[in-house]
Amino acid sequence: QQHLVESGGGSVQSGGSLRLSCTGPEFDLSRNGIGWFRQAPGKEREGISEIGSDGNTQYADSVKDRFTISRDNGKNTVYLQMNDLKPEDTAVYRCGLRHYRGIGLRPGDFGSWGLGTPVTVVS
Repeated sequence: QQHLVESGGGSVQSGGSLRLSCTGPEFDLSRNGIGWFRQAPGKEREGISEIGSDGNTQYADSVKDRFTISRDNGKNTVYLQMNDLKPEDTAVYRCGLRHYRGIGLRPGDFGSWGLGTPVTVVS
C-alpha cells in the first residue's frame, strides 16, 4: 500500500517556527488535495489545513494566520509552515491524500496516510 511521508517535526519553544514537509514518491501530489492533520494524546485527529489540486487552501480556525500550506510541484512536496507555535500545537502531524470529495477537513475523506512527524512546543 502506498503512503505519504512526513518530515520536519521537532521540539521548539513557544513562539517558534517549524516547517513540515509531505512527499509521496508514488504519487503526483499536484493532482490531489493534500491535507495536514494532527492528533494530540487523548484527542481525536484534527484537520488543520488542505491545499487543493487547484491551489485553493483552507485552514482550521485554530491555526489560521499562523500556519501556511504550500506546494512545490517540482519537488512533489507539500509544506506546512508553522509560525508562532503554542504548547497546544503539540501533536503528531500527518498528511493525507484526499480520496473523497467533501467539505471541510474530515479525516474520513483522506487516505494514504504517512506515519507522522511529532511536534512538541514547550513553554
